[in-house]
This record gives sequence, C-alpha cells and structure tokens, in this order.
Amino acid sequence: ALFLAKEAVLATFSVAKQTSVVVDSGYNCTTVAGVHDGYVLTKSVARSPVGGQLLNRCLQAAMEARGNQLRPRQTFTRVEKKGFPGEFDVLPGDTAGLSPSFLAQQVELIVGDVKELVSRVSDVHFVEADNMTVPAITYELPDGNEIQVGMDRFKVPELLFQPQLVRSFPGMSDYPLPDGLKGLAGLVVDSVNRCDTDVRKDLYQHVVLVGGTSLLTQMRERLELDISAAAPGGTKVKVTAPVNPTERRHAVWIGGSILASLGSFQQMWMSKQEYEEHGPGLIHRKAP
Repeated sequence: ALFLAKEAVLATFSVAKQTSVVVDSGYNCTTVAGVHDGYVLTKSVARSPVGGQLLNRCLQAAMEARGNQLRPRQTFTRVEKKGFPGEFDVLPGDTAGLSPSFLAQQVELIVGDVKELVSRVSDVHFVEADNMTVPAITYELPDGNEIQVGMDRFKVPELLFQPQLVRSFPGMSDYPLPDGLKGLAGLVVDSVNRCDTDVRKDLYQHVVLVGGTSLLTQMRERLELDISAAAPGGTKVKVTAPVNPTERRHAVWIGGSILASLGSFQQMWMSKQEYEEHGPGLIHRKAP
C-alpha cells in the first residue's frame, strides 16, 4: 500500500495541531506553508533558498578570511610532546585516499559545529555597525588551535531575517538571490495574506517552527517579534516550537508516525488492488 503526505501537514500533526503556518528551516532551504484542517493551502506556500547550508558557507568564508585554517581530523595527527604533558604537535596525515568532496564535507561539519555552539539569533533587528564590539567566544578546532568568533555569531543567523546580508560576506558579493527575497517574517506574512481572510487569525496564532536550522538560540522569540511587527495592527501572534531538539529536527517524521498510527489510516492509503484497478492517478485523489 502507498500513501503520500505533505511535509507541512506532518509537521503540524507533530505538535498536535490541525491548523497552522509551518516554518520549516532545514539544510537546503526554508519553506513556509499554511495548513488548515489537515490540508495544505497550496497558494500559501513560499520558499527561501536560505538554509543551514548557506549559513555554513557564509560562516566558513568569514572564518577563513580572518586567517583561520580549518583542517579536518583526517588530515593530521596530534602527537604529545616529550617532556611536555598536555602539549601536542600537529603532524600532517596521509590524505592520498581522501577525495576533495569528502574533505570539503568534513570542513563543513566543523563549521556547522561552530555555528551550532556559538551562534545565536539577535534579539532585535541586526545592524552591523552596532555590533562591532560584541564579545567574542572561543572555539577550539580539532587540531587544538583556538579561534575567536565575534560579530559573525550574530550576523550569520541574521541571514534568515535579512537575506541580503549574504553579499556582505567575503567572496559572496555575486551570490545569486531571487529578486525581492524576504526574510522569515515577511514570508510568513505573505503566506498568511494569500489565504482566506476568515482563517488568517487562526494561522497567526498557530505558527509552528521546525527543522534543524530552527534550533539556533533565540530564533523562536525573534521570529515571533518580527511577525508581530509586520502583521496587521492588533494581530495576536504566537510561535510555537518543540522544546526537544530531536523532536524539532525530525518533526516531519514524528508527524508521519502519528498519522500512520491512527486507526483510520488503513482506509486512507492506496492498496495494491486499488492501484491495479484505478491506476496511479488514484493517489492524487486519496492523498490530496
């Protein structure tokens, strides 16, 4: 048997709701979609190319521009110095069997770890000139070298709210962005405005934030603040997100497991017999 379900619907089910605006910020992109009574409002779907991958790329560019060398663990060996306990020499390792794509992936893993540990979303609209003296946080690289991450720990997450900042990073001045691309709050407001007026109030009160990139510190609070400022006056805005990081990262899969556990699910799927009788087009009627 087969059943197809849209990601936004499953994310909504994962937080025990049937109506919501789902903001799913993942690795490749961020998607915003309205869900009403368990069905995606197709005209409300909006996408942004800003996701975890682009944030990693910008942070890596900023770190390397400051002279930091990011060396994957597979490219060196740490040997303790004789007579100096706790001090190590870093010796080049054998990289003959390692492909450039593998090494690039390992560097991105280091950058992603830096992003997850030291980055946080600014409490208010980020202005670079006002954050030049932000205290830096120390991060120890795999080779033992320590780096200082200052303003970039706020600037990189701000890309989700101000995508145009991408072009201010070293080597990213020509990065292609869709014309008129808005930040998360703008995407949510546009998504809600495409829906019927009688459901907009419910949608604003049930914004659901999920996805791996949504785990950045202070992101839920900042998103709620920005949506409240961009929404029509007097609109009550509530952004919810699973507290457990695993539940937030895998909200779609959890929603799928909830759906599949329903007693009525067996009447929803397309069986092999139905497929043979009606053809593949039946799935679009059983799973709209």
